[in-house]
Amino acid sequence: MSLRESPFPNFFLEGLHAVGWGLIFPCFWFLDHLLAVCISTSLEHMLRREMECYLHPLQVVFGFVLFFLLFIISTPFALLGFVLWAPLQAVRRPFAYHHQEQIIPMEDRNARWEETGKVSFVFLSGNLCMLPDGVARFNNLGHTQNRAAYIGKSIVQGVTRPHICIFVDSPSSCSTVTPSSSLIPQPAPSSYGSIDVSATNPLEDIRETDDLPKPSCNQNSNQHKDPPRTLLRDADVPVEVSALFPSSVDVMCFQEVFDKRAAMKLTRALGPLYGHVLYDVGVYTCQPAGTCSSFKFFNSGLFLASRYPVMEAEYHCFPNGRGEDALAAKGLLTVKVEIGLRKGEKKMVGYINCTHLHAPEGDGAIRFEQLNMLTKWINEFQAVTRGEDEMVVFDVLCGDFNFDNCSPNDRLEQSHSVFEDYMDPCRAGAGREKPWVIGNTVTVHLHPNAVWGKKIYELEEFTYVTQLAGLTDHVPLAFRLAVSLDPH
Repeated sequence: MSLRESPFPNFFLEGLHAVGWGLIFPCFWFLDHLLAVCISTSLEHMLRREMECYLHPLQVVFGFVLFFLLFIISTPFALLGFVLWAPLQAVRRPFAYHHQEQIIPMEDRNARWEETGKVSFVFLSGNLCMLPDGVARFNNLGHTQNRAAYIGKSIVQGVTRPHICIFVDSPSSCSTVTPSSSLIPQPAPSSYGSIDVSATNPLEDIRETDDLPKPSCNQNSNQHKDPPRTLLRDADVPVEVSALFPSSVDVMCFQEVFDKRAAMKLTRALGPLYGHVLYDVGVYTCQPAGTCSSFKFFNSGLFLASRYPVMEAEYHCFPNGRGEDALAAKGLLTVKVEIGLRKGEKKMVGYINCTHLHAPEGDGAIRFEQLNMLTKWINEFQAVTRGEDEMVVFDVLCGDFNFDNCSPNDRLEQSHSVFEDYMDPCRAGAGREKPWVIGNTVTVHLHPNAVWGKKIYELEEFTYVTQLAGLTDHVPLAFRLAVSLDPH
């Protein structure tokens, strides 16, 4: 069953919603710029020092006065628009869907799956901190719209890059020489985030040195088919810190894509590559509906792009948010996708679950309860949507969990039963991370019992992606999962 693109059941309601938001938006825009003119990022501070600019205090004063006056003038129109916009949230589906033909090709790594008896998939999760510009500056990130466009372009160029490997046939060396980054097209340098990417481009002069760890083997290097990677010590899977997004990512799950215009720019950038995008996920106004207990100013911030068609999707809002976190409709997005392959009479499908848990450090009990809710919602969604003629080849839970496996303050969350249902590749046990893990609360989990019958999982690669350094305050994670369908 295909999803309709509009979150509203008909064009009339969609038009009313557009009119209401059109009246609200100028007031919102002036307030956003009112905050932005008063808060500078560290990069802007540095640039002003280098340019010896002493007019900034005057810019702040005049900018504040100008945007404050415009905010006051636009407020009556915003109130009128709110009266029209708010009631329509009761009939709005809690996500928008974008579908288009994929016009940017990606490698089809499963084209010969019947010969190999194996299928593989690549997933990526990351927090993009795409808040309205004035709010994002509290996280030392500015220019949200420009960052969204730049991030979208960076993702496309990273994911669609060719597999470039240079192999050295030497009996004394099994190392793989990484090619110059000049062979890989890159977007123009960015200075929209917290650092000047053009000044610290991680892709300049990438080459292998004696300081980089190398795989140990006693065979000629031309027998190695894996792409070059920087392996971390004591890893039980190939782990790398990469300056580029992995090629041919199948599903991308992002958090904190709160800003609607930024979400649209990201959708337009990724749509030609993925074809299926869920954005503007979440609810607004009073939640639960009909009450005034919690007003949602922001959506959930969840965003999903998939190269596989979306068959079913469902969103749930966490009802127990507290403090500033309660202003956003954080929750769980559960999605069922069709892989497009069949084994016998069964068609292959997969489940992706994306979430963002409560943030404040001392509220472990709230996060624990949210883990209870999401496991319940996932089980209910799969019980309703799973068909007898389907083979589930993956069930992935990813997102920003706002806790880790080693901090003493997170012991309650570390002991949750979700880790019995899903396997965390970074986790050695309750309270223990694996030695190669780089601290990050954005993580991915794999359901070990997702595939029916005799199937074997293999985590082929785990990647920390640094391509967005300076453009977000989190490090995206990616992993490649292989599923053996051969009973032998």
